[in-house]
Amino acid sequence: MTHASSRRIAAVLTCVTIGLSPIMASAEEDKLALGREIFLERSEPQCALCHTLADAEAVGEVGPSLDELKPDAERVNTAVTNGIGPMPANEILTDEEIEAVALYVSTVAGKAE
Repeated sequence: MTHASSRRIAAVLTCVTIGLSPIMASAEEDKLALGREIFLERSEPQCALCHTLADAEAVGEVGPSLDELKPDAERVNTAVTNGIGPMPANEILTDEEIEAVALYVSTVAGKAE
């Protein structure tokens, strides 16, 4: 993760976690980090191969730019679970992992500096 990406996630988390306990904030940070890891490495095929997402430094050439689309978590969850267009339904991720990648994408999409 680059320093700029870390700062963007930290800034978003600050906005998201105002008023939350440190334990809840830490859990949210962990879930965002897991979502980023899934986006870049653990999904098969990797989300970053097709989709553009500045926070992940991904410049995909097939799928839509998630920074332009700015999907909410429900939309990401539906797309990953059911597959949309040429995107296959992802059967290798657990429900928790799908929730994490949905949170990550919906939190950072369109928020790059």
